[in-house]
Amino acid sequence: MRAPLLHDHDPALEEILEKRAERARASADAEQTAATIPVAEFSSGKDRYAIPLSALRAVLPLKAITPVPGSPVHVIGILRFQGQLITVVSLMTLLGVKGWRHDCAVLLVVELEGGHRLAIDCEHIPRIEAMPQRAVEQARSRDRGPVYDVTTPGFQTVGFIDLAALLAQVLGATHG
Repeated sequence: MRAPLLHDHDPALEEILEKRAERARASADAEQTAATIPVAEFSSGKDRYAIPLSALRAVLPLKAITPVPGSPVHVIGILRFQGQLITVVSLMTLLGVKGWRHDCAVLLVVELEGGHRLAIDCEHIPRIEAMPQRAVEQARSRDRGPVYDVTTPGFQTVGFIDLAALLAQVLGATHG
């Protein structure tokens, strides 16, 4: 059932409304094709996290770790990757995540600026997704710490991990 129109048929008004509708459609289309950041998205506990895909170097089985006695609680051990020894850290411990659903099964080897590599534990192999760059930048300006809460176009909250800030936190916790 259509509501009755409260105005007479006015071609000028219809033209204005049609132009507004076109602009609204164009801005919605532009937002959908706006710049995105390719990410590797994964779960940790009941939360979802993402890292820039450009930083991901490998996904490896968790069994490749060598424990290091006396290391800090967030350090799981070390890993040999492409001839380098890499520190493996518990992402859940660093972020204070409690009550994960599954034991971690894989490691994500990530590379930061300057060539620093780090491996973080993960429950499952991550999915490749695209995050709106604008949403990430808004979250970065609003949040502090190594994780920014980004609201995706599907209205889900995903923690975008700033790997440089995470590394600084790891180094501070290890040396501080």
